[in-house]
Amino acid sequence: MADVTQLLDALAGGDPNAGADLLPLVYAELRQLAAARMAGERPGQTLDATALVHEAYLRLVGPGRSDRWAGRGHFFAAAAEAMRRILIEAARRKHGARRGGGRGRVAADLDRLAITSDDPALLDLNEALDALAAESPVRAELVKLRFFAGLTMTEAANALGVSVATAERYWAYARARLYTLLADPQENP
Repeated sequence: MADVTQLLDALAGGDPNAGADLLPLVYAELRQLAAARMAGERPGQTLDATALVHEAYLRLVGPGRSDRWAGRGHFFAAAAEAMRRILIEAARRKHGARRGGGRGRVAADLDRLAITSDDPALLDLNEALDALAAESPVRAELVKLRFFAGLTMTEAANALGVSVATAERYWAYARARLYTLLADPQENP
C-alpha cells in the first residue's frame, strides 16, 4: 500500500485511482479531527463530523482538482483550512439574517473556545484570524493547525517546518494578538 505522500503526488499527476486509494489512509484521522470540532454542537445539527470530513475531502481532492501537495503535513494543513471555511460558511448561512445586528464582540480564550457552527463568536474569530493572517501568515496558519485541525504543537511545528520553540513563540504572539482583536475590533490595522 502506498503512503499518503505518494498518493498525493499521484493525485496531482492525474491518477484517477489515487483519490480512492487516499481516502482510506486519511479518513480516520480527518474524522477524528472533525469529531473533535463538532463535539460542542447541539444535537440535530445538519452538519455533523462525517459531513464535515466528506465536504472537506471533496474540496481538497474532488473532481477538477489538481492541487500539488508538498507532503502529508501540507495536506492536513489544507484540510484544516477547508474545515474552517466550511464551519464559517455554515455559521454565516445560519446567522445571515442577523449578521451585523445585535451581535457583540466576545473576548475568547483560544484554548477554551468551543467550535460550534452556530456560534457568532466563530465569525468574530474568523475575522480576527483573517486580520492576523494579513499581518503574519505563518502565525495564522499555526492557529489554524492547532485550533481547527487539533494538531499538537510538535505536529504543527513540523507541518510548518519550524522548531517547536519557534512555534511556541508564534503561538504566544498569535493568542495575544487574537485576544486584542476580539476584545477591540477597531484594533485591526
